[in-house]
Amino acid sequence: MSSTTVDAPPTTPRNTRGRVILASLIGTSIEFYDFYVYATAAVLVFPTLFFANSDPTISLLSSFAVFGVAFVARPVGSIVFGHFGDRIGRKRTLVASLLTMGIATVLIGALPTGQTPGWEILAPGFLVLFRFCQGLGLGGEWSGAALLATENAPKGRRAIYGTFPQLGAPIGFIIANVVFLILSTTLSTEAFLAWGWRVPFLASAVLVIIGLYVRFKLVETPAFTRVVEKGEVAKLPLARVFKTSWRPLILGTFIMLATYVLFYLMTTFTLTFGTTASSVENAQAAADAAGKPFDASSFVPGLGYSRNDFLIMLVVGCVFFGIFTLVSGPLAERFGRRMTLIWTTIGIAAFGLLFVPLFAGGFVGVMTLLIVGFTLMGLTFGPMGSQLPELFPANVRYTGSAISYNVASILGAAVAPFIAVALWQAADGSPALVGNYLSLMALITLGALIISRETRDVEFDTRLT
Repeated sequence: MSSTTVDAPPTTPRNTRGRVILASLIGTSIEFYDFYVYATAAVLVFPTLFFANSDPTISLLSSFAVFGVAFVARPVGSIVFGHFGDRIGRKRTLVASLLTMGIATVLIGALPTGQTPGWEILAPGFLVLFRFCQGLGLGGEWSGAALLATENAPKGRRAIYGTFPQLGAPIGFIIANVVFLILSTTLSTEAFLAWGWRVPFLASAVLVIIGLYVRFKLVETPAFTRVVEKGEVAKLPLARVFKTSWRPLILGTFIMLATYVLFYLMTTFTLTFGTTASSVENAQAAADAAGKPFDASSFVPGLGYSRNDFLIMLVVGCVFFGIFTLVSGPLAERFGRRMTLIWTTIGIAAFGLLFVPLFAGGFVGVMTLLIVGFTLMGLTFGPMGSQLPELFPANVRYTGSAISYNVASILGAAVAPFIAVALWQAADGSPALVGNYLSLMALITLGALIISRETRDVEFDTRLT
């Protein structure tokens, strides 16, 4: 990818609809599967395997800190892969991002743990490195997949096509958690901690091979082909996008903010809160059964669900994420991206105020919270596949949309689990402040949407800086 040459205009026909849908969907499904495999392990096994500490809260926060490393890497990936995506094309860049993510995930699965003699320091260090590489790959993956879909979409259907790469998020999440669920129910706790947790990471190799096969069959998108034909390929896409599109960069970042906060609260925080013991007595009994030390002074109560039960609940909720991701496409075509997102963001702000009554409502209340939260997630995440690319001209579109998407990941997702745990502790086990945090982030996003413009009818293939 070091070459600065560009692909010649393709002589083959356009990508077929089925090929576009499959290539954009399978790539993001694999990428998000890889990413969520770590997110699940960060809660379930990594605090014990890589960050053993007498204080379980410190171990959990250490694991979340490494979880956040990938979000720091994502803007770097957006710059690196965005450069090549705008210089040599979408197809080859998407292949490289998939390889980066996939190889890093497999290596995590083969990594000795911090309990291995001689690896007490090396293991967490390599975990940080591989986690960084995961974020690097995902930083370039999403934008390329979104452009692959939208730049091949028929007129008036960009938002619908843009939902297909977005659908990879719930699919990847469901697959990752189902795999963990199967392993944790079929293996003993000892076997799961000894080797079972590695299987989802190592299995990523098979998925990557399938994804590469599909993507190698693609031809370049019509929009990038026209950029090449007109001699408008940006020599330095990063400099050009900051010079000509700085306002869309800022707006796009804050438009994505609430989406990121919502998703990582609905997955990572709820899993932590839901599976934490509901009383000191239960926590002490669980620690005694596992032969682990327990510090009652630092204990913060949760809901007390078993790990497997709550994973099933999350998977059920995530089905609604997938359904409403698809529903959001026709809504964004009919009512516009901006108006669809404004009403959804108002819903997210209101939803944050319902954390306390829903979490306190027993199984029905918690299940309602998961279904409503993931429904809102689908409605806000789906239109982003067209909203962010439409903010930028074709010759800096990969870089611009990738930077906005991934800088938002730092402001929203990277710190969300950490802030949520801190707020949960500060409120002595109540999720009230966590819900308020979500509502505040939604109001910031709402402000960005109000001052932005509708992008449904903007020129797409021919618009250049």
